[in-house]
Amino acid sequence: MNISILAFGIAKDILGKNTLQIEVSEQPTAAELKQHLIAKYPEFEKLASLALAINTEYAEDTQLIYDGDEVVIIPPVSGG
Repeated sequence: MNISILAFGIAKDILGKNTLQIEVSEQPTAAELKQHLIAKYPEFEKLASLALAINTEYAEDTQLIYDGDEVVIIPPVSGG
């Protein structure tokens, strides 16, 4: 199963690029994908929050990710 990941801001800095293709053997949930990313890129664990959007919609941790889905890593944001 192939998943396309887009990253912006600090997430892009952690990955070292703004796009990533990962291959997983089973259909993951959003939470499982986060854990996969943290295992491969431990810097993600240091972020105060890490959200995912799947196909332009914010994803709950229990949402399944399907083959060919586009996932966007949404790093914490600040502003005033």
